Amino acid sequence: MRTNSTISRLLQGTVLSSAVLAMAAPAVAQDETTTDDTIIVTGSRLPQANLVGASPVNQVNAEEFSYRGVIRVEDLLNDLPQVFASNSAGDANGATGTATVDLRGLGTVRTLVLQNGRRLPAGSPGAGGIAPDLNFIPGGLVERVDVLTGGASATYGSDAVGGVVNFIMQDDFEGFKIDYQYGGYQHNNNNETIQDVVTGAGFQTPSGSTWGGGTHEITAIIGANTGDGRGNVTAYAGYRTVKPVLQSERDYSACALQGTAGSFDCGGSSTIPEGRFTDFGLATAAPGTFPQLLDDDDMPVFEDDGVTPVQDIPGFDFTVDQSSGDFRDFGGGDLYNYGPLNYYQRPDERITLGGFAHYEINRHADVYMEVGFMDDRTVAQIAPSGAFFVTSSLSCGNPFLTSQQFDAVCGDYGLTPSDSQNVFIGRRNVEGGPRQSDLRHTTWRVVTGVRGEIDDNWNYDVYLNYGENSFTNVYRNELSITNIQRALNVVDDGSGNAVCQSVVDGSDPNCVPWNIFTPGGADVTPAALNYLIKPLFARGGTEQTNIVGFVSGDLTSYGFQAPWAEEGVQSAFGFEYREEFLDYEPDTGFTSGDGAGQGGPTNPAQGRLDVYEFFTEWSIPLVQGREFFEDLSLDAGYRYSTYSTDVDTNTYKFALQWRPTEDVMFRGSYQRAVRHANIRELFRPSGIGLFDLDEITISDSGTPDDTSDDITAFDPCAGPMPSATQAQCANTGVTASQYGSIADSPAGQFNALFGGNPNLSPEKSDTFSAGVVLTPAAIPGFNLTVDWYSIDVQDAIGPVDPATILNQCLDSGDPTLCGYINRGVTGNGTLWLGQDNIVATDQNLGFFKTTGIDFNAQYGLDTGYGDLNFHWNATYLMSFEQQQFPGGPVDNCEGIFSSACGAPRPEWTSNLRTTWGAPWGTDISVFWRYLGGVGGPETFDAVNYVDFAAIHPVNENVTLRFGVNNVLDKEPPLTSSAGPSIFGNGNTFPGVYDALGRYVFGGITLNF
Repeated sequence: MRTNSTISRLLQGTVLSSAVLAMAAPAVAQDETTTDDTIIVTGSRLPQANLVGASPVNQVNAEEFSYRGVIRVEDLLNDLPQVFASNSAGDANGATGTATVDLRGLGTVRTLVLQNGRRLPAGSPGAGGIAPDLNFIPGGLVERVDVLTGGASATYGSDAVGGVVNFIMQDDFEGFKIDYQYGGYQHNNNNETIQDVVTGAGFQTPSGSTWGGGTHEITAIIGANTGDGRGNVTAYAGYRTVKPVLQSERDYSACALQGTAGSFDCGGSSTIPEGRFTDFGLATAAPGTFPQLLDDDDMPVFEDDGVTPVQDIPGFDFTVDQSSGDFRDFGGGDLYNYGPLNYYQRPDERITLGGFAHYEINRHADVYMEVGFMDDRTVAQIAPSGAFFVTSSLSCGNPFLTSQQFDAVCGDYGLTPSDSQNVFIGRRNVEGGPRQSDLRHTTWRVVTGVRGEIDDNWNYDVYLNYGENSFTNVYRNELSITNIQRALNVVDDGSGNAVCQSVVDGSDPNCVPWNIFTPGGADVTPAALNYLIKPLFARGGTEQTNIVGFVSGDLTSYGFQAPWAEEGVQSAFGFEYREEFLDYEPDTGFTSGDGAGQGGPTNPAQGRLDVYEFFTEWSIPLVQGREFFEDLSLDAGYRYSTYSTDVDTNTYKFALQWRPTEDVMFRGSYQRAVRHANIRELFRPSGIGLFDLDEITISDSGTPDDTSDDITAFDPCAGPMPSATQAQCANTGVTASQYGSIADSPAGQFNALFGGNPNLSPEKSDTFSAGVVLTPAAIPGFNLTVDWYSIDVQDAIGPVDPATILNQCLDSGDPTLCGYINRGVTGNGTLWLGQDNIVATDQNLGFFKTTGIDFNAQYGLDTGYGDLNFHWNATYLMSFEQQQFPGGPVDNCEGIFSSACGAPRPEWTSNLRTTWGAPWGTDISVFWRYLGGVGGPETFDAVNYVDFAAIHPVNENVTLRFGVNNVLDKEPPLTSSAGPSIFGNGNTFPGVYDALGRYVFGGITLNF
């Protein structure tokens, strides 16, 4: 990947060379040996004596990876109560190929991800994946994960709005270790209710036990200390493969559900293999064929302009009868089941390489380096592409039309073979195979620096952190809209041969006719498929150059000490420079919008952003060693940032901790955080993308208990019985003649115009926390923390949810909101055909506000029959409010899911791990995961999962482990409203719930 930054290249070369030379230098005598028990805690650059600070930090230790058997870091984090599920291996449609973390549900771009306290580079230049990619983290090297929720911009800069996830790595390993694990998913398909729904719709459904989705991971770690004990080199290599799971392998995902729980039906797409041929109310009749107007005597009056008003012409909606080959009426059951071919778990192949090294030349200079490399390739598969009503005209002289088909769409309207009819065609390309997005990310990162003591009071740390990501996307089995239109415009060449009109006129001599008018696609030729299918390609990358230097010191000897304190003031001062570059280059197939199944053009993006920052931190002991004041300390921090966008920001924090006795500590903090818009938010052009609308059930009988005639819709203004009134729909641009005749999107997906905005202002957030830490001496081995938090994000950056724009326009008629709705582009009144859309470009919106309480408790005791340890981690979500635009309505999202609020946000989530250290050395652990019930388009009951794991050391060199997650094979809650835009897939939310059933794993670790 190219870089335009001269300073970056110079610094890389200079600092890297210096670091390598320093580590290769001969040993020199140390001035003295010092012992320092302090550590650096996530959320501060000041060394502290323990991990319990004024800001609440939740920790996940390395053992948790072994107990859970996870080979994907995001799977572990998504089960934390403080984490909201986002990009995961369960994404198919719209998958970014990355894995991200979202603290408090405030968005992945508002969660800062660190490795050893230093930033990771952007994950991907494409849409939805710019947050750091957790695939880069080698799980086998993780020593612990620190999760600090709430603002931390004063310490780390922009993006730390929802909080910080800091992966502390094992970077001082000695010996050789190799670890191998295999796992897979087993599920009993015995949901008879859903199976009846699927088979009743004429679709296949699996039954009985199934096994699949096998995962393999092998990791090797080698490390050695230098002979003089001053340094260490640790290297690692890892390889991971994941097999796919199709939605056809689970009965509850064997079709796309519609309706609500208790009355589910199989939905699907009207773009079917048999073809759907409809006029969408725009059929044309020859002059004088149909009565158009009535005169004063109620006698018909005929026009002779060749075009008749839409509402006066009988419309048509046909498909090809698979027995006779004739056109017959398209029925409600003529839907394509697009679910089975979608991946429920994407296949994945990942390689990781890297190492850590440090060498202490003397107490003034400890030179260190981190190097990491990742190559990850995954494939997202969805149903085949097709002609998604991208044509509006059919030649009545098409030689593939049978006489009955000609009469049905042309002859009965008085049209001749020389005429054309308004025909929209939906035809699924089942012959060409499913669409596949082959996503590959290659990332490397290097950190090099030097740290040490300046004198007895001051320390320093200076480092360069450089990361680079390269991205490719090869999109297979997509159809070209241009070629579809040409391949369906077929004429007789005068010799009885069916040829494309573009061949006759010479505009495209390579065109091959597409015969979709015969049963079973019998006349769809390989030559036609080769012409229609047009692979798409995109590439790009990101770069990050981060230079940080700071000094920290103890000011006690200078007299900076409170009269009632035993320790003096500690402080830190530093400088940071960060430069980011992003380049995303889709090919013309993407940018032109020629991909039939893409939902619109995919636009390029390019930009550069840099920032200079100065920061300081202070830790001020106020009272220590006195009655009721074992410790009372104040922490403070400040950061000033100046961006290349001519924006300056100020962030700061204040935290107070009071320990009246050794058993109790009270803590509270306030932090002002900011997030500057990222490069995609600033500079990407506008383009069409997809969004979901919640399904609406409309009763035709008027009797709530009678559902026999109920119909479902997504667009409130679509279908024969719109759920919105004519006046409401008029607000959104629906004409009187269109009302009651607008075609609804069968898949519930609609067009929105998304894009960046160079005039965005930084977000601002205020985080308050208050809590208590209990470590009672009377109960050895017990500790409890309870922390209340409140996060308020103002001027939030993002698109206004298109569904909210539509609903608010319906209700209020607000001209600003209604002006964002464009139903008239194609003239059909839809929001999904062609370029019909809702404008949803990035803006500084209203706010996000969330409050809750975190609980964390640990207790360990010796039973006489081994150690017994308990760890409980829980969150009670008191509120989650969002206002999508200033002055707009406030959405209360706690305990619900919806298109506006996103995936489920249970009010209560908790984990309880109970581990028994048996006398013979085996650790046996049970993990209870609880997710509270949620409401929304459907109501989900609370879900309980039970996991089991055992780890047994055979000897000092060999350790075995075995485990089962979701022991009871509990099915996920099901909904028809789990769209890809809110991380839904397969009728549920795979990142939130266990979608694949029982996960069984086993592993072995060899230590030498």
